[in-house]
Amino acid sequence: MTISIDEFARVDLRTARVLEADRVERTDKLLRLRIDVGGEERQIVAGIGAHYEPGTLVGRTIVIVANLEPATIRGVESNGMLLAALHEGRLAVLTTDGGDFPPGAQVR
Repeated sequence: MTISIDEFARVDLRTARVLEADRVERTDKLLRLRIDVGGEERQIVAGIGAHYEPGTLVGRTIVIVANLEPATIRGVESNGMLLAALHEGRLAVLTTDGGDFPPGAQVR
């Protein structure tokens, strides 16, 4: 399935700094992240717990979809979605590589 450039332009990709991370109770895969998106704090839920210990994410600058409709996942509200790559069972959260990008920077 393909999308038009106009459809893609509607997606707001931003950098976000992870302030806190912990496991969602009674799950092995879900992590709850408190993030800073340019002066706005949000909570997101991500299914990356099998690949990451929560503490390893704190302080990292990740890439999120900032304008995704909120969802409730296992009773926890999620306001955004982090981006990650998956290949042959290995998962990597997309982060800024080098450089000190501030939370909320637009990703193009």
